[in-house]
Amino acid sequence: RRLVEADAAPDPIVKANQLASIEVLEVYAWSVLVNTFGDVPYSEAFIYENPLPKYDDAATIYDDILARLDAAIGQMVTTESGFGDGDLLYSGDMDQWFKFANSLKLKLAMVLADVDAGKAETLVAQAAPNVFTSAADNAAFPYLDAPPNNNPLSANLNPLYSQRQDYVMASALVDEMNDLNDPRRPFYFTDVDGEYIGGAYGFLNAYPDFSHVSDIVIEPTLEALLLDYVEVEFLLAEAVERNFITGTAATHYNNAITASILYWGGTAAEATAYLAQAEVAYATAGATFEEKIGTQKWIALYNRGWDAWVEWKRLDYPQITPPVVPGENLQILVRLIYPINEQTLNGAARDAAAAKIGGDLATTKLWWDVN
Repeated sequence: RRLVEADAAPDPIVKANQLASIEVLEVYAWSVLVNTFGDVPYSEAFIYENPLPKYDDAATIYDDILARLDAAIGQMVTTESGFGDGDLLYSGDMDQWFKFANSLKLKLAMVLADVDAGKAETLVAQAAPNVFTSAADNAAFPYLDAPPNNNPLSANLNPLYSQRQDYVMASALVDEMNDLNDPRRPFYFTDVDGEYIGGAYGFLNAYPDFSHVSDIVIEPTLEALLLDYVEVEFLLAEAVERNFITGTAATHYNNAITASILYWGGTAAEATAYLAQAEVAYATAGATFEEKIGTQKWIALYNRGWDAWVEWKRLDYPQITPPVVPGENLQILVRLIYPINEQTLNGAARDAAAAKIGGDLATTKLWWDVN
């Protein structure tokens, strides 16, 4: 940002587009921090004269990044270029950045749906006409086929780079997809003698006896999806159900599932057959939209664990239970605790933040997680 701002050479419109693209990614990064920890250093962050920044209120930060995102959207001139070939997401195509920014706005707005429905509705209505309309719009970050720029999962799981044998698929996901005869299973997992078998999560599992992450997922060049058309369609389905926008929730839901199956390598015929099942069809899949959308979105967000975790907390589906261990009251975490080194590096500010949010615990809910 500093380099672009100091550069007098670019055309002013191109420069504005470049700064808008930077701002969108900054907002994206801040949203991940806030939706992971809650209160974090923000207003005093990145000020080198102040090595002990205060922690700001998460909801206040969220309001500010939404305002910053709106400003970035308003700054874009889609008929002009941005960073050109230096842009790894869209090669300087500002029309695509405009869609990405509005899709991000839709996503961030829906996080507020249970805690501030009025604000969420306003933001969603503004963003919805300009979001992703196909998988061609996906914000996909490319990786290369060799370290250090390979898909990070390949560094730990691909035999080219690692001999680790301590990851098996968990039964929660595998059993759900088995019950639904999900056509994405061969793209998600390896099989064991023709069957997909998940291990008991939270316990030791013998590596040869269970399904593992598929070869597709550990491919060095597998792209990282920052935000995609599948997620946008699920968000639009939910927005219709909440009466934030008009439309047909089932259509958006079907679009999302079909796009997910096609993205992973399945066929349109498989998608049609999958959607025809009573357990999947929108009319019969569950008693509430949270159950219908939450379950299928959780499946579709495979390989995007953080996003799946946030959506599971928002929609409360599927209903996952923690491991049962005698004498232990285990719970599924709903927040990450602050990095331990904060206790040494910025202890007073960290302690004040922990007290404000109700304790620096993995069981302390974020401000929007009210259900």
